[in-house]
Amino acid sequence: MIVSAAVAVMAAACTTVAGIDGTLESAPSAEVIVKQLDVNRYVVLDTVAVDPSGAFSYKVEVEKGQPEFVYVFYKDTKIASLLLEAGDKVRLVTDTLGNCSIEGSPESVKLVAVEKAYNEALLKMSLISGEIEQAQDEKAAAELGRQLSKEYVNYYRNCVKYVMENSFSLTSVPVFFQNFGASLPVFSQSTDAIHFRNVADSLETVYPDSKYVKALRKEADRRFGILELAGRIAAVEPVGYPDIELADRAGQKRKLSDMESQAVMIYFWSAAVPAQAMFNLDTLKPLYDEFHKKGFDIYAVSLDTDKTVWAQVVKEQNMPWVNVCDSRGAASPYVTLYNIGALPGAYIINNGELVDGEIVDEASLRNLLKKLLK
Repeated sequence: MIVSAAVAVMAAACTTVAGIDGTLESAPSAEVIVKQLDVNRYVVLDTVAVDPSGAFSYKVEVEKGQPEFVYVFYKDTKIASLLLEAGDKVRLVTDTLGNCSIEGSPESVKLVAVEKAYNEALLKMSLISGEIEQAQDEKAAAELGRQLSKEYVNYYRNCVKYVMENSFSLTSVPVFFQNFGASLPVFSQSTDAIHFRNVADSLETVYPDSKYVKALRKEADRRFGILELAGRIAAVEPVGYPDIELADRAGQKRKLSDMESQAVMIYFWSAAVPAQAMFNLDTLKPLYDEFHKKGFDIYAVSLDTDKTVWAQVVKEQNMPWVNVCDSRGAASPYVTLYNIGALPGAYIINNGELVDGEIVDEASLRNLLKKLLK
């Protein structure tokens, strides 16, 4: 009997599935769609039939120590949100509008509460925004604007409180990525990087292999890089452009502000893209040879995450200008500072000031250099 009990315990400890037993009210004999979150997108796992009584069941593969965010949809409506751990046996009752109750998964219950608070805040702010658009005078619009700001600040504070109190819960992760539209993330302050890092540190002690924790760590590092860069910029003498300091192929730190030429081109590129690598030889090298003695130089920033690829191209092409690499790629704080939306991207600094001139091809760059280096 003791042996049987031990075997049962061991089997439970090794299980890599979570079970869902659900009831869909008001839609018997329908279908529900089970989806899993893959960091920032949904992946459909299966379509599950609902029997005439409204019951359905499903088992989800969940690795030990790597909980999964799983969602149940009825048509296009999300009707249940779950955070499942290996071995969970969840009982949920929901309807076609997403009014849901859950048992057997404390983390799922917390996730539902998180989403409810977010949806309520989103609705309040949407209603106030609508009233602002319909306001008859500036005074009324200004008052509504203050209400909107108050709602945002209150919700932000509640979110900060939540992630601090639940720093070891994966339900904190989606809170960090909430937004009130593409241009208004809930965590929009530069100092929020501290909250991102603290929670990432905590979660890594519990779920070191979780893809969700790794995504949070990546964002924490990106935000902290921006925060540290802003601090360094604030501590130095004012310049007409954000400074850059990165290592070249020899590992030597090279600062953009140390460039002494009159006109310096900041060039963001990727060595992994053949067309951009050839641009160095076909376009930049001839321009460099023509204008370098007149005061032109290049500070080339590779955004390759694989430094080996970049180093090999730089070595083969033997480019005479400064070549550095930021292996953070698109997460580099310099991408944000210089508003680089796509590669390649370039700016010209002339006598210490960014030049207001668009560089789209060889002709535009040549014309700009002729104008500056008379």
